[in-house]
Amino acid sequence: MIRKALVAFGLVGFGVIAGVTLHGALRFPVATGQPPVFPAESTPVGAIPSADPPPASFFPSAPSTVPVPVAGPLPIGIDMGDGFYAMTAEEALNVSVYDRANRSVVNISTTTLRPESMLVSMEVEGNGSGVVMDKQGLILTNYHVISGSQKVTVTLFNGDAYPASLVGQDADNDIAVLQISAPETALFPVPWGDSSNLRVGQHVVAIGNPFGLERTMTTGIISSLNRQIRSKTKRQIHSIIQIDAALNQGNSGGPLLNSRAELIGMNTAIATRSGDNAGIGFAIPINTIKRVVSQLLTHGKVIRPTIGILQVFETDRGLLVVNVTPNGAAERAGIRGSKLARRKNRVGLLQVEQEIVDHSQSDLIVGIDGQKVKRSDDLLGVIESKRPGDQVVLSVVRGGETVQVPITLGGHESN
Repeated sequence: MIRKALVAFGLVGFGVIAGVTLHGALRFPVATGQPPVFPAESTPVGAIPSADPPPASFFPSAPSTVPVPVAGPLPIGIDMGDGFYAMTAEEALNVSVYDRANRSVVNISTTTLRPESMLVSMEVEGNGSGVVMDKQGLILTNYHVISGSQKVTVTLFNGDAYPASLVGQDADNDIAVLQISAPETALFPVPWGDSSNLRVGQHVVAIGNPFGLERTMTTGIISSLNRQIRSKTKRQIHSIIQIDAALNQGNSGGPLLNSRAELIGMNTAIATRSGDNAGIGFAIPINTIKRVVSQLLTHGKVIRPTIGILQVFETDRGLLVVNVTPNGAAERAGIRGSKLARRKNRVGLLQVEQEIVDHSQSDLIVGIDGQKVKRSDDLLGVIESKRPGDQVVLSVVRGGETVQVPITLGGHESN
């Protein structure tokens, strides 16, 4: 269920157009090349009576036989191996991707208790999408699809439904992993791709369960890369893939596939003012998913890298450090924040001591690992790609000079 920056909307109805076929055959007369001969004692209906029949030269010459028009052979097309012939390469590609991947897509139904009054709660049902990760029954989906649910059910391509348990979740990146107990013969894992070399304009396929319509496919292209969206925790998710393939409520958690039917992202949100699909969809890249899922399977949670800087001011030149975590990674590396200073001011006849923040000795961060930094998201984006224990190098302006400060990242547990 897509709930990111969305206006919830429902399905009004379906219009089914019934086609009427007129059964019958078109019959073509067989021409012989001979003029029609009318008996002398009769006049055909609609003919002008004449005492003498028209001369033979009146009729144009014609071959002795004229073939009956028949339908010619259709173009062979691209043999898909099951008796179906695709007429274009794009059609063949779409059919091939769907045939290879659709059994990997699952429907996720949730039940949540919503308090109606002090003593009464109402069950609220929702649905979303997911994808089979392996033959052991691991299912990948969005955190917001199952968040707050008391009951989660996974329905496979064959209609079999299984209760699901939570393996781990990362609310900050909107990723969750579920577990079901299903026979291996019913599980078709999707192959994982690589999102590091995606290109704008690249063909993509989205499969999901919009409005509960199972395993619906839409196609499109990558419209842009490196977008940012906010998760339910109000935290920025980086490196988001923007697509124009149609996504609607229920597509969340479904796979975004490349032309090789490889998983390159997880469909997560749309941008809309009306609640309708506007051709602007967002997917979490597979490389982010790989990094998060590996920790969820090991720890059941994500231990996120931290640099130990609590607050910065964004300036035209870079990030001015205000506060650092006591004994954190940045402080241990020697990063300097703002200081509290006491200043005495005379107010009338009284002398008042005031506490002020002194930024004169603060470090100004202008780069990290050779990349320029202008916004806090620039800094966080690089840190997000690291692991606890990794080292980064900050470029900071201190006393009018630029110095390089290596920092070993710490770690903290995510939500």
